[in-house]
Parts: sequence; structure tokens; C-alpha cells
Amino acid sequence: MIVVVKIGTSSITDPRGVLDPAAIGGLCAQAADVHSAGHQVVVVTSGGIAAGLPALGLSAENRPRDAVTLQAASAVGQSRLMGLYDDALAQSGLTAGQVLLAPRDFMIRQQYLYARGTLGRLLELGVVPVINENDAIADDEIRFGDNDRLSALVAHLLGADLLILLTDTPGLLTADPRLDQSASLIEEIVEVDQEIEALAGASGSGRGSGGMASKVTAAKIAAWSGVRAVIADAGRPGVMAGAVAGEAVGTVVQPREKRLASRKLWIAFAVGASGTVVVDSGARRALVEHNRSLLPAGIVSVEGDFHADDAVEVAGPDGEVFAKGLVRLDAPRLTAAAGKQTGDLPDDTPHEVIHRDDLVVLP
Repeated sequence: MIVVVKIGTSSITDPRGVLDPAAIGGLCAQAADVHSAGHQVVVVTSGGIAAGLPALGLSAENRPRDAVTLQAASAVGQSRLMGLYDDALAQSGLTAGQVLLAPRDFMIRQQYLYARGTLGRLLELGVVPVINENDAIADDEIRFGDNDRLSALVAHLLGADLLILLTDTPGLLTADPRLDQSASLIEEIVEVDQEIEALAGASGSGRGSGGMASKVTAAKIAAWSGVRAVIADAGRPGVMAGAVAGEAVGTVVQPREKRLASRKLWIAFAVGASGTVVVDSGARRALVEHNRSLLPAGIVSVEGDFHADDAVEVAGPDGEVFAKGLVRLDAPRLTAAAGKQTGDLPDDTPHEVIHRDDLVVLP
């Protein structure tokens, strides 16, 4: 079994936001137990920025907001973070291997294959890959934004069996426990729908970039990848082994039977939409029922300011979003082409606004 474990900043820092070596050591010991049971373990960890801030004389409690300073903190802190993982895993006789990933590693096919090959070989060699986003050089326009999404994409890339999303709560609750004391744990989710997503509130702490909403999104990505996901409390004793064994240690999100291809998974869940294209009922049927590409003739209106190759949502005549895809025209050119037949388009205008290979019909 391949097990991907996502460890958030709040799980490995103290209340001041400073890295806690003991917390990292405890989680690595659990990972070692899972490894010794015959499973392959991949760790996706946050904490590079948290490790770098004190070294730069900056306070985690008054965390800087500008991207350049945070990138600098990541550059300083990543080696420190890896040093702690190196030492902690070595205590159990394991070797850690640092892997820094960027969104383009999933968008570009060749990069995707390189990443999969490297991670696969590390696992064959008995190494525990320790993955983080390459924050030091991340483009603010094209980035994961939080490691929850990254961990789900890694689980898809490796064909993992289980994704464990560790957080500072028992799992997804029926309400925000800070507002409703009767809130209870949701032990199993068969389908992540709008009601489930609405239950996911903001982060329980200010030390991480994620929160329950991003955990649920990651679990949804995993489900669409055919991967079982567990959202659980990092402080629960034996939480990793329990999740592997199928014990009730948190919220389980069951995998879907149909698995999305990696490119479509990226389009559906990892790229933010820059606008909306509204289509008529005929175009909607062609996209949903017949797996066709979107043509200009079926477009009713265009909303937003986007460029060619940006992701856009596709909505029907009722305004309900039912698909998402990569558009081949920018907003002004698409607005000019909307409603026109192919023969009426200028010679330099693509005949397909969104190719079916770049389109995902959403649930």
C-alpha cells in the first residue's frame, strides 16, 4: 500500500508558531511504524516558512504578508525543516528524500512523468520522500496555495491507496465547535457535495495556510482519483496506523469508482477559474451527453477578464456551473466570436473554444 500523509504547519509548531522537533519526531515515528508494516510512505509537509521566520528575526505570531518576504523565509527555512525530518526518520533507520514540487510539474506531461519516476524510484529504494511546494520561487499566480491540494495531487500521481490529512481537529464536524457545542464528528462521506463543503469552516488556527475547507477539497480530489482519504487529528495516538488499518480515527472520504485523468483532475480542482462562459442548452447537451468540444456558436455570453489558456467555468442558461475547462481565446476575442458559426469566424480564430480534452464536466 502507498500511503501519502499530509502534515500541516499547525501540527508541527507550538502555539507561537515555532517548529516543535518533538512533534515532528512523533509523527515520523508513526510513519516509520507504517513503513515497517510493509507499506510505502510519502510525507507532504508544510513548515518551511515557519522554520525560516525565526532565523530571519521575524515573528510567526506577526507573520509577514508580502509574498517576497514569505518566499525568502521559505528559502531559509526549508533546509532547517528537512534537517528535522532527516534526524527524526533516521532515529527509525529510515532515509528522507527532499522533493520540492511546483504546479507545472503536474501541468506539463513530461514534468509529470519525471516527478512520478523520481518518487517511484525513491519508494523502491526504501526512502521516505518528504515533499513540499517550492515556495521560494513559486509564481503567486500559479501555485498550489496550500499543501492539502498538493498532497491529493501527489496521491493521484503515485496511484496511492490512502491519503491521510492530518489537522488539529478530530475530522469534519457537523458544525463549527467554537459556535456549536453539540457539533459531532462525521465519520464517513460517500460523496463530497455542496452540503459537505458548506460544513467545512475556516482554519482552527492562524499557523497554516489551509483549513478544513482545503482538507475537504483535497479529499474530494483524492476521491476523484480513486484514493481513500482520512481527515484526522495529528495529536491522536497511532492515527496513521489506525487510518491504514481502516479504524475509525477521523472522517473517511470514500473513493469514487471512476478515476479522472491527471490533466482533467488538475483542471477541475487545482486551477482557479478566471471567468465564466455561459452556453445555450444545445451546447450544454453536447458537452455533457456527447463529450464534444465547446464551439463559439453555443456561447451566449462571456463573464470575466481572462487570457487564452486560462481556466474558466462553463454555465448553462440557468446560470448553474456544470463544467470547467481551459479556454483558447481571451475574453475580448471570445466575446466577439460568441454565437457565430464556424464559417463566420476570422481565419485566425480557433474553431474550438474549449477542446474536449481540456474540459471537465463537474458533478
